[in-house]
Amino acid sequence: MKLESRSSAPASGCELTAEPGCELTPAAEYTVDALTAAYNQTRVDYIVPMPMNVSRLQAYIDHYDVDLGSSVVAHAGDEILGLAMLGVRPGHSWITRLGVLPVRRRNGAGESMMNYLIGQSRALDMDYVILEVIKNNVAAHRLFLKLGFEETRELLILRRPPGPPLAEPPGYRVMHGDEDQALNLLERRRSVPSWLDELSSLKHVDGLSCLEIELDDGGGGWCVYQRTAFQLGRLVLQTEQGDPGLVAQALMHALHTRYPAHDTKTENLPADDRHLSGLMAMHYIESFRRIEMRLDLRQA
Repeated sequence: MKLESRSSAPASGCELTAEPGCELTPAAEYTVDALTAAYNQTRVDYIVPMPMNVSRLQAYIDHYDVDLGSSVVAHAGDEILGLAMLGVRPGHSWITRLGVLPVRRRNGAGESMMNYLIGQSRALDMDYVILEVIKNNVAAHRLFLKLGFEETRELLILRRPPGPPLAEPPGYRVMHGDEDQALNLLERRRSVPSWLDELSSLKHVDGLSCLEIELDDGGGGWCVYQRTAFQLGRLVLQTEQGDPGLVAQALMHALHTRYPAHDTKTENLPADDRHLSGLMAMHYIESFRRIEMRLDLRQA
């Protein structure tokens, strides 16, 4: 694949790659249209297909604080080899959308881009770098371990098809809230978020709402979620009192009673989250898992 929209700015970082003729250029030197084409070409055989169009990639950049000046495109002349992006927030950075053309893999481009982004993180004085890799993506997982990343936890991607809830939870009372109330609840969050559902990410998205429930037995909690025209997502659950499994059942019963026609997809729920049993009781299913990994930069 060729990208014609690269500027004439000099490339840098050739010394980082084992592939002769490889160059690294900041992603900011490309249009979002070109980056979208690059991304889709590097993911044509990915374990979990995640195609992008231009508007979706721009939203991804905006929502997750991707710094295109610190992100990178690997190329040989006008031929793209790969792409990797860097999210930047105070104290930590996030490597995402790493991909290499299938026919150009195993020649050093991926490792070169990873080293570039780690170097950018050091230059930005980050404390640590995080990333997620799909479980069973053996080659990528092996590369990240080689570069010093350590596993922190497994994260679940869950889905629920449209339809009203079938199981009946214990009796409860529900109150629905708007975006401002949702953000106020998130300020009280006790669980450790991933980059995708950090408060900084959720403040960028439209359509946030919330609901709070009180069970007849005295338990209670809340859920923040995003609603679009056809889908619910970005679930954040917290139990304030009582059994998290029962609280989750009541929360999801209230949510899907109100929006029975919506498909639901939520990402990066920790595998050990105590609400999981309640979600499964409400007919959520696991789509796949990611492994979250971290590289501490203050140790070196």
